[in-house]
Amino acid sequence: MPAPSHRMTHTRIYNSWDNMKQRCLNENRADFPNYGGRGITICDEWINSFERFRDDMLPTYEAGLTLDRIDVNGNYCKENCRWATKKEQSVNTRRNRHITFNGLTKTLTEWGVFFGIKRSTLSQRFYVYKWDLNDCFNQT
Repeated sequence: MPAPSHRMTHTRIYNSWDNMKQRCLNENRADFPNYGGRGITICDEWINSFERFRDDMLPTYEAGLTLDRIDVNGNYCKENCRWATKKEQSVNTRRNRHITFNGLTKTLTEWGVFFGIKRSTLSQRFYVYKWDLNDCFNQT
């Protein structure tokens, strides 16, 4: 097999592409059940072409960011992928419940920061006491 012409096999962006493929296609990977095992696929343009992935994603790449799917239940494609910080990715998971209040959607942790209320306090109000969102956010 000839060496790739892009000369990027040891770069972070190449590793992101390779890891994306492994998560979706390699049934022996521990994280396969969370990706390929639940039907997450890679678009035809990217699956066999690092160059296409690079051309689509390199313009927005910044050091320290990692590949993230905007819709965590969606597939890997240009329209559904971005480069994100670890913090952004921690908010964008299936485990998080997103709460919409006054037209804004945030996680409980983000609402806590927004209103200056401890997450544990909001969690009790919302999940334990079943308060209305208005009461959760407007009690001091």
